[in-house]
Amino acid sequence: MTLKERQEQVVEDFAIYEDWLDKYEYLIELGKSLCGLPEGKKTEDRLIKGCQSRVWLDTEKNGGRLVFSADSDALITRGIISLLVNVYSGCTPQEILEDDFSFLDTLGLKENLSPTRAGGLASMIETIRKKAQENG
Repeated sequence: MTLKERQEQVVEDFAIYEDWLDKYEYLIELGKSLCGLPEGKKTEDRLIKGCQSRVWLDTEKNGGRLVFSADSDALITRGIISLLVNVYSGCTPQEILEDDFSFLDTLGLKENLSPTRAGGLASMIETIRKKAQENG
């Protein structure tokens, strides 16, 4: 599945829910389905700066593609990073760097998160882009 197809799938999945409480519940479910990280990988160098809760992002390069795994200590935040990992894991650094992440605007995610969570989302995006740049 291409990056654009994964983004369209997320938009379709969110469109099923009309109420934002249901969308939050969906994010929580995404977070619960995230495999997470073993304790040994929850290190300071993997911690995303700028998030109110603790969010770790691990990046590996496999055949020219980046494979992300992540974890968080807060359910909604775990759902948000899960959504990003599901969309961007398996992409090339170039695909990530060329993407504008605008599918998140389509979801209305930034507008419906608390200011601190919206700031955390921005930090997650920035970190994913930084990892793509480092591995490009």
